[in-house]
Amino acid sequence: MAPVLRTERLVLRPWREQDRDGLWRMQSNPATMEFLMPVPDRAASDAVAERAEAHFTRHGFGLWVVEAPGVTDFAGYAGLVHVPYDEHFTPAVEIGWRFDPAFWGHGYATEAARAALAFGFDTLGLAEIVAITVPANRRSRAVMERLGMARDEEGDFDLPIIPVGHPLRRQVLYRLRRPSPPPPAR
Repeated sequence: MAPVLRTERLVLRPWREQDRDGLWRMQSNPATMEFLMPVPDRAASDAVAERAEAHFTRHGFGLWVVEAPGVTDFAGYAGLVHVPYDEHFTPAVEIGWRFDPAFWGHGYATEAARAALAFGFDTLGLAEIVAITVPANRRSRAVMERLGMARDEEGDFDLPIIPVGHPLRRQVLYRLRRPSPPPPAR
């Protein structure tokens, strides 16, 4: 069972069958998918939820549904996943998020991502977490920077799961290392 994470305003929780409606609504919105490969139909959207659930089963963490109690049961998702391809920075765990545009501009992505980072560093003991996006995705890059992530200026790469020549193939890489514990008191 996936752990539940709570923040001041949000609940990051396991997937439920009814979340698939919100996921499809979000992923069929052109604004959501501006910097992502399109999800062609409901079956492909449902497969995203199935992969998220399978990642939790295999690894004990993944992409949580983000709920804003009193506002919505499905604002989007956020969490951590193993990078599923070989690249110069892999093996690695990536932080990611996707939110319905109706919930942009409220700080939900940053708040949810902070909870996921804390889980990754404090519970999983990860040494580093990465994030990727296309260079033009200023909103996601701003979240990465608010999280304290730094762009790896030499880390830009072509995402191997996107076709050669596609405008979304080029990606920028951000990294965040686990904070060092404070020195012991004397």
